[in-house]
Amino acid sequence: MKRKKQLIMSLVISSLMVSSFIPTVTAKADTGWNLAWSDEFNGTSINTSNWKFETGGGGWGNNELEYYTNRSENARIENGNLVVEARKENYNGMNYTSARLKSQGLKNWTYGKVEARMKLPAGQGVWPAFWMLGENISQVSWPKCGEIDIMEHINNESAIHGTIHWDSTGNNTHADYGAASPNIDVTQYHVYSIEWDASSIKWFVDGTQYLEANIANNINGTDEFHKPFFILFNLAIGGNWPGNPNGSTPFPAKMYVDYVRVYQHG
Repeated sequence: MKRKKQLIMSLVISSLMVSSFIPTVTAKADTGWNLAWSDEFNGTSINTSNWKFETGGGGWGNNELEYYTNRSENARIENGNLVVEARKENYNGMNYTSARLKSQGLKNWTYGKVEARMKLPAGQGVWPAFWMLGENISQVSWPKCGEIDIMEHINNESAIHGTIHWDSTGNNTHADYGAASPNIDVTQYHVYSIEWDASSIKWFVDGTQYLEANIANNINGTDEFHKPFFILFNLAIGGNWPGNPNGSTPFPAKMYVDYVRVYQHG
């Protein structure tokens, strides 16, 4: 979700790493996981033992157009789902509102299977995301903390994106690697997940793998991915990657999360 401040360097590094990162479309998910934590969103309000709100505008490093609030108009529990709603409205100097929730300081994990069942909005300038950041971001900043984008979707694409971002040299050198999934209808429910261990991170849609990143022995400076990470959900509007909304963009835009679950081995 945090987009490319050093895009040229990132693309050069990623082009050198193809032999270490292995996309595939045929492998199936590992079944040897035990449930470690979940939020089923079956209550009447957002569980503050699991989630904090990040609030504010200012573009979030991506020239986004929304102001994130902690209002029920922008995030709530509804019919067993977390609903994150982006609205076209004037609020604190911005023209859109939305919400961004995180488990930082409350729940974090090193390795595991992390999945959410979600239904996404589509439309020009709409950017929903399910992702993770290193718990140490306050100490080391981005990209040294590492980032795992489990699912990002932009505009009206018929695919989602999985990506990792990290500091490949220890000197604030941004690298990223990722790929788009096979075609899907994101406006229907799908399960988006990663399987993450000391050797690799693998991305899945509905249990079918489409991407794998090798992180064994900190290859290519990937030591970030052997430390604790927390989860984020947000629905951005506009920004460098999707571009701005236009007259065809439907508002309000709603992202539905049926559940989020973390599994671990043993």
